Amino acid sequence: MKAIMCKEFASVDNLSWEEVPDPIASENEVVIDVKAAGLNYPDNLIVQGLYQFRPDLPFSPGHEGAGIISSIGKNVSSFNVGDRVSFFKGFGAFAEKIVVPEALAFPLPKELSFDVAGGMFMVYSTSLLALKQRANIKAGDEVLVLGAAGGVGLAAVDLAKAYGARVVAAVSTEEKAALCRKYGADDVVVYGTKKLDKEAQVSFGKELKSKSKNGGYNIVYDPVGDCYAVPALRSVGWKGTYLVVGFAAGEIPVFPANLMLLKGCQVSGVFIGRFQAEEPKANAENLIEIGKLLAGGKIKPFVSKAVPMEEALGSIKAIAERKVLGKVVFVNG
Repeated sequence: MKAIMCKEFASVDNLSWEEVPDPIASENEVVIDVKAAGLNYPDNLIVQGLYQFRPDLPFSPGHEGAGIISSIGKNVSSFNVGDRVSFFKGFGAFAEKIVVPEALAFPLPKELSFDVAGGMFMVYSTSLLALKQRANIKAGDEVLVLGAAGGVGLAAVDLAKAYGARVVAAVSTEEKAALCRKYGADDVVVYGTKKLDKEAQVSFGKELKSKSKNGGYNIVYDPVGDCYAVPALRSVGWKGTYLVVGFAAGEIPVFPANLMLLKGCQVSGVFIGRFQAEEPKANAENLIEIGKLLAGGKIKPFVSKAVPMEEALGSIKAIAERKVLGKVVFVNG
C-alpha cells in the first residue's frame, strides 16, 4: 500500500507519498481500506512536532477517516469484513489502509458518503464537546465563533444554530464571511489577515461586543488564539464561557485574570483527544447525538474539496496558512 509519510519533524514539504508495508490487525484491531480522510489543522502541527503529542517516527499523519473493513482480529466482535465505518486515530489516516483498535471504529450509515463521513466527525465531535459539555449551550444563547469558516469553526456555527443559538461569526476575509452567512451565521465580523497591534485589538474587541444583542456573549468559541484571544475574552458576557479550542493563528495567548473575575466567567479547555481517552462513554453518546442531528437534517457538514490522497501536500500547506474554507478530504480510488 501507499501512505503519506513523515520521517522527521519538519516542514510539510518533507512529507512523501510512498510504498509501506500493509498493516496487520492484532487480536483487538481492524484494518480499514481508507476511502476518505479528513484534513484537520493539527495534521499540520503534528508533522512539525508542534502538537500535544509526538508519534514515533516514521508515521503517516491524519486523525480521521472512513472506509471499509478488510480484516479483523480474532477478538473483534462489533464488526465484520466489508462493514462501512468511520474512525478516529491521532495519526495514520493519510494512507490507503489503516489499522485501528475496535473501539475507535464506528458504524457508518448507508446514506452517509465516505467523503462527508471521512471529514466530519473530528470537527463536529470537538465542537459538540465544546458547546455541550463545556459551555452547556441552550436555545437563545449568543455564541461568538472565531475562525468560523474553518473546519471546527463552521461545525461550531452549524451546531450552535441547531441548538437554537444566535451566532456571530468572526473571520479573516470577506470570502469567508460570505460562507458563514450562507451557513446560517446571524452576523459576521471581518478582522483581516494581519496581526493586531494593541490599538487594533481594542477596536476589534469593541466591534465584537457591538454585535452582541445583550452586551456580551454567553459562549465564545476560539480555535484561533494569538492576538485575537484577549479581545474575544473581553466580549464574554456575565457568567459566560470562553472556550479554548486551539491556536491556529500561532501564538498561545496570555489572559489577564482580572477579566474572569470581573465577568464571573469561566475559561474552559477543549481537547477532543483527551476527552475520547478519558470519557469514552460520553464521547460515544456525542457521536450518537451527531448522527441524530445529521439524520434529522439539523446539521449539514460542508466538504469544500475532495483531493486525491497522493496530491494532499498542497492542501496541508494551505491549512497551515489558514487558506482552507470548510473541510477538505483526501480520497483514495
